[in-house]
Parts: sequence; C-alpha cells; structure tokens
Amino acid sequence: MLNKSTLLLMRRYLARRCFSTQQFVGPLEGIKVMDLTRIVAGPFCTMILGDLGAEVIKVEHPNGGDECRKWGPPFIGGEACYFFPVNRNKKSVCINFKSAAGIQVARDLAAKCDVLMENFVPGKLDSLGLGYEALKAENPGLIYASLTGYGPTGPYANRPGYDVIAASEGGLLGITGPQGGDPCKVGVAMTDLATGLYAHGAILAALLQRNSTGRGQKIDINLLSTQVACLINIGSNYLNAGVEPARLGTAHASLVPYESLQTKEGAYITICCGSNQQFEDFCQRIGLPQLSADPKFENNAQRVVHREELLRKIRDKFLEHDSDFWLEKLRGGSSPYGRVNSLQQVFEDRHIQEIGLVEEVDHPKSGKIKIVGPPVKFSEARNDVRMPPPVLGEHTEQVLRETLGYSSEKVSELLKCSAVA
Repeated sequence: MLNKSTLLLMRRYLARRCFSTQQFVGPLEGIKVMDLTRIVAGPFCTMILGDLGAEVIKVEHPNGGDECRKWGPPFIGGEACYFFPVNRNKKSVCINFKSAAGIQVARDLAAKCDVLMENFVPGKLDSLGLGYEALKAENPGLIYASLTGYGPTGPYANRPGYDVIAASEGGLLGITGPQGGDPCKVGVAMTDLATGLYAHGAILAALLQRNSTGRGQKIDINLLSTQVACLINIGSNYLNAGVEPARLGTAHASLVPYESLQTKEGAYITICCGSNQQFEDFCQRIGLPQLSADPKFENNAQRVVHREELLRKIRDKFLEHDSDFWLEKLRGGSSPYGRVNSLQQVFEDRHIQEIGLVEEVDHPKSGKIKIVGPPVKFSEARNDVRMPPPVLGEHTEQVLRETLGYSSEKVSELLKCSAVA
C-alpha cells in the first residue's frame, strides 16, 4: 500500500512528464533567439520562447549584466531571486558594445539567429550598427522585435519606459485601489507581463509568415499601447458611453456581487456572480434566499444600481462565520469562489502541488532553486524547464565556439581585449 506522501510525489512526477516526454521536442526546436532585453517584459517573452524549445542567447553587458540580477534582497548564493522567474532556458553571453570587436561579435551572432529582441531606447542600436536595416542586409530572414516604453513614433518615443509608468499613464493605477482611496500598483508587473505575451505572439506570427514569404520583418511592441489595449471593458465603457470609472477595490464595475468578502477571523473569500442563476444559488447557499427574490436585486442591472444595499447585507452575513465554514457552504455551487491566499497558501495548495507546477533545478551558484514552470501543456510537444537561469557570461565561450565557429585563438583574443567576457 502506497502512503499519501508517495502518491503525491508520483502524481507530481506524472504531471510534469506526461506531456513532455523525451519522444517529443519543443515547437520552436531549431529556432535561435538573440535576446538583448533586460528587466521583465523582454526576458519574460524570450523565456517563453525558450520554454517552447528555442535556443535563447541572452546578451548582457560584462559589467553586471541584466539589472534584475541586482534587484534584491532576497539573494540566493549572490543571485537575486527577482532574476530567476524570467530567465530560465537561456544562455548568457557577455559582449562589450563599446568595443568595435564586440559589435562585430554581435553582428555575427545576429546573422546566425532567427529572432532578435531588444529593449534599448529608440535609435540606440541604430547608432551602433545593430539596427534592423543594418542587420536585415546580412540576414533577410531575421525577425527583429523592438520593445520600448512608447513605440518608435509619437511625442513620447524617446522617453524611457517602466511598467509602473505605463500602468500609470495607461489608466491601470487610476482604476485600481480601494473605493475612495489612493491609486494602487498591482502586486506584480502586469503591464510588463502582458507586453511580453503580446510580443511572444507577434514573434510566433512572424515566424509563421516567414515560412511562406522567406522574409523576416521588424516588430514594434510598447508598454503604453499594451496597457491601453488591456483596459478592455473599462476602456470600452469610456469610449462608447463616456463612463469614467471609480476605484472599487476588489469589486466589479458591471457585475454585482463580485468582490472579496471578509470573514469572521479576518480572512477573505472572493465571490463572483455572473448570472441570475448563479446569484440565486449563491443566496441559497449563504442563507439569504430572500435576496434573489427581491425586485431590487432580480437582475444584474438592478443589482448594480442597488450595489451598496445588497453588498451591506452580504458583507454582514460573511462576518458571522469563518472562511472554512463559507468555503464548505459554497462548495459544489454554480458561482465561482476562492480564498484570498497568502503565497504560503498558494504553494501549499494541493492542486498546485499535484499538477507539478513548481519545479526544482540545480543552479551553478545558488544550488537548488524552485521555479514556477510553464502553465501550458502540449499533447505532442515539449514545453518545459530544461536549464536554470544562467550565471552572467556562463556560456560566452561555448556560444563563440559552437554557434559562431570561432577558433580558440580568436576567442582568447576577444577575451583579452575585453570585447567579450
């Protein structure tokens, strides 16, 4: 008889391996990506490409590399935890762009790659001879993705961009926060992440188009446009109905009830009623069936109008019992619900553990580190963690010899003159 612990380990192993066995390769196997990006949005995009099987060569400055390497504490073995979650499945190469020999190495590498992604300010790489037009002449099939704060045109084109600035100017901070309170930053860099996802989709589309045209192309992605595009229904409400939204905490502008409710012990449960049927079921389960029969709450439009009256009754009810009581009451119902978890609760959740989402890898400096693996599974392809985040310059000599075909003497010369490190 297998004990509970052994069964859990077996489930986690099968969850990791059932869709990524050695008989399959990644969908992007054979694609080479030259990654000139730093911080979050660009590295997040190229990491997804790496998960899908692309060979991602992360080009970094010899003096410190990607700024995220220093964004701590916490540090593990001298490496910032901030760097780990967006830089797995990559090789690190250090090239000195202030050196003519270093620029030539970069040009040689771009000539060997299918994709180049960069997030320098507009015009900087052009001035170094590493812009799209210059590299396209040597590699017509190159897909050149530029990720900036504001795009290549417009009055803000030359301004530096960060997630929180784009989230501020793009409306996200303005609609996020407690009702009547200050604007709030989202807990993680969602504008960066959304931009990285848009970029990864655009790159895949360009690779697909290249199959029929034989030509690469330049792709421009920017933080501000991404953030405005992500306003979705809130943006549409303003553009089409002139509605300027108020901050509503965890509540929803167009659906009621839809928010996090405090329970007796001070914890929170989030509930969402997206239909009249869900609302009726919810009211039955929490012991307030009269609410769904009240004409003031008979449909969502009425519930939005009478939001505060309805929510006051529901909030008071939830304060009568603890979270476990309410979770049991809501279990099996038609309306979605969930506990507002701490990170400890997230990673100890039995569902997260059984699907094997968190993986452990050996890092050359930090020892064993844990990484949240790809959330997407393929039935006929690999999409997995194959390499830990690289140490700065860990693969410089390997890439120069194996990818570029440089001789040992040439590699030694480049190292000696500090063109690479």
